[in-house]
Amino acid sequence: MADAVLSPPVASKRRILFASLIGTTIEFFDFYIYATAAVLVFPALFFPGEDATTAMLSSFATFSIAFFARPVGAVVFGHFGDKVGRKATLVAALMTMGLSTVAIGLLPTYQSVGVIAPLLLAFCRFGQGLGLGGEWGGAVLLATENAPPGKKAWFGMFPQLGAPIGFILSTLSFIILTATLSNEQFLTWGWRIPFIASSLLVIVGLWVRLRITETPEFKTAIDKAERVETPILTLLARHKFALLTGTLAGLATFVLFYLMTVFALGWGTTAMGYSREQFLPIQLLGVCFFGLFIPLSALAADRWGQGRTLLVTSVAIALFGLALAPLFGGGGLAGVVAFFIIGFSLMGCTYGPLGAALARPFPTAVRYTGASMTFNLAGILGASLAPFAATWLAGRYGLQAVGAYLAVAAVLTILALLGMNRIKTEGET
Repeated sequence: MADAVLSPPVASKRRILFASLIGTTIEFFDFYIYATAAVLVFPALFFPGEDATTAMLSSFATFSIAFFARPVGAVVFGHFGDKVGRKATLVAALMTMGLSTVAIGLLPTYQSVGVIAPLLLAFCRFGQGLGLGGEWGGAVLLATENAPPGKKAWFGMFPQLGAPIGFILSTLSFIILTATLSNEQFLTWGWRIPFIASSLLVIVGLWVRLRITETPEFKTAIDKAERVETPILTLLARHKFALLTGTLAGLATFVLFYLMTVFALGWGTTAMGYSREQFLPIQLLGVCFFGLFIPLSALAADRWGQGRTLLVTSVAIALFGLALAPLFGGGGLAGVVAFFIIGFSLMGCTYGPLGAALARPFPTAVRYTGASMTFNLAGILGASLAPFAATWLAGRYGLQAVGAYLAVAAVLTILALLGMNRIKTEGET
């Protein structure tokens, strides 16, 4: 009888998984079009009058703002997600992210309004981070709290698939715009199209999410009066070790991804001399491997354990860091292709089980806040400064320093995963 209560019908499960997938697809599409524009567009339109490297670093600085906004979003949306429910909070997070993204597509440039332009860009970027900070944790819980026994990682990988799908859609949009518009048209108005068009995706996402029901585990928490008055205070008082180890467990994932995307695109189209037309399709090929390995790693995690799968992958990421410079910088076109295939494959292996692994240590009453905080704090440590730091390291010490940076992040993640094994049943008691 209890299983029947906790297990939604098959049709409902499909709707739930689709809702978790489409939401994160939209969120990451919005996030990645900014990342791409931060390399290809914003240095020229919002930070003119500087040399190319300084303009790029200024653009990366606005890129990092969202990562500092994400923990704020995790606290705000996590509070309501743990108090009110997963469904309503997910709808609010999606609207916050969507409106901020559309607004970026409507912004005036520096040439029109001067210094106000980058300030408005930074404000909208903060809104993107705020929405994404509340989105990811809720989407993962929507999936995992509806999962049958032994399928947590498999269900938890559906929102993770939103990352490669969103990236593919965003990259394809810029490839099409680059191929069909002149450079002048692209910089004048073409870059705005993906930002404004994201409003259509948001409408679809809202329609799907408004049709889902609350998760069984959250309903049980309500019935048992397990909800707490202030989830963030309870989290900090009782679950500090889980918060710390979860944050560091996501470190290598974030460093790897933003080295493979924002840094690689910026370095490849400047220092290495590739054009957008040459580089974006190669990067897109790698992202396909990212998407392929997410479900494969989720299956492995359900069979051999989330922690073990993430540990093996983190060791491989550390080794990949040592091979980064020879592949990316010294292997010619074949090396660049191999760099993207291997790197994104490893990204899929670590990203697939990560959602379920970060949610697992926390009890239902603070799980939305806890999972969101670990994911987004890992984003601050691993991703917010990664493009900036990697660009600085590469310019000063060469690509081997960037590889060492990734290897150190992987070692810290390995230590954190070993620590998480001590609390793996905490959220199950």
